[in-house]
Amino acid sequence: MSQQPTIIVPARLESSRLKRKLLYEVEGKPLIIWTADRIRLEVPEFPLFFAVDSKELADCLKTFSYEVIMTNKKHLSGTDRIAEANKSIRADVVINIQADEPLIHRSQIKLLASSIEAGHSMTTLASLFVNPDDFYNPNCVKVVVGKNRQALYFSRSPIPYVRDLKGTIATDWLQDNKCFKHIGIYAYQASFLKSVVSMNQGTLESFECLEQLRVLENGESIHVEISNEQSLGIDTLEDIEKFKLHLTS
Repeated sequence: MSQQPTIIVPARLESSRLKRKLLYEVEGKPLIIWTADRIRLEVPEFPLFFAVDSKELADCLKTFSYEVIMTNKKHLSGTDRIAEANKSIRADVVINIQADEPLIHRSQIKLLASSIEAGHSMTTLASLFVNPDDFYNPNCVKVVVGKNRQALYFSRSPIPYVRDLKGTIATDWLQDNKCFKHIGIYAYQASFLKSVVSMNQGTLESFECLEQLRVLENGESIHVEISNEQSLGIDTLEDIEKFKLHLTS
């Protein structure tokens, strides 16, 4: 069994907002390979696997010498997919990085690993919102965090709602008040990962299409670490353009 965190990247070919986005080519390289290369560059010491649902993704990754595990196409979430993969990997600690995060940082991955080492069963990341447009964007998930750094709720809606401002906030307000953008990467103790996938999907999870809400609905907690780094998850063509701009800057 692995004695250090193992990264498992869940990947499915079909996506609702940007068709077959993981094979979308940016400067001649598929998005999933941009993410894979970034992870390998940032944390070369961590074992890395891809849990995929299609031969196309598997063949693409194998061409670039990445280790692939085929998983059931019917999985409803990335958590279910990495849990299946870990049945054969048998890692003690699993770090789940999304396949559409081509700008993931070493500091973020190490922050997750340190949090699990400190005794948390499940940890995720958040960063501060700086742009009101992002705060109102449903593709930018919000997380409300308690004083003990436990997640209180995740939503696509702009929360918290500022009643006195009638829900309308500006950049200077965000600078003075901490509102957190969820970064959709996670770390789990393997035993807790098993329990998560045994939970029934909850109503809130189905409403928001946010798999982490399953944990909260079942009375468990998710620890939140705050990252000073901004990341870019690719959901739309607009995000692709932002990534291209980053590559040329």
